[in-house]
Amino acid sequence: MKRDKILDKARKLIAKDRAKIYGDALTNHTRIAKLWSVLLEKELTPQDVYKCMIAVKLARLIETPKHSDSVTDIIGYSALYGEITND
Repeated sequence: MKRDKILDKARKLIAKDRAKIYGDALTNHTRIAKLWSVLLEKELTPQDVYKCMIAVKLARLIETPKHSDSVTDIIGYSALYGEITND
């Protein structure tokens, strides 16, 4: 898949499809951070969630290097991270 198609797919997922399913990204990942904070007994942020999810996707790519969904998800999580980190 060409890079512009990958970027378009990632944009569509985080801007439309995932938002319809999971709601606002920042609200959802703040909720995840709070839940993980309880489980890990350490305060986490949405940025921590994005970094951890990118790590999950990288681990999956090690096992299945041609799985394009993991690449797309990494791009999406990176965009969300950048959006709230560079305000």
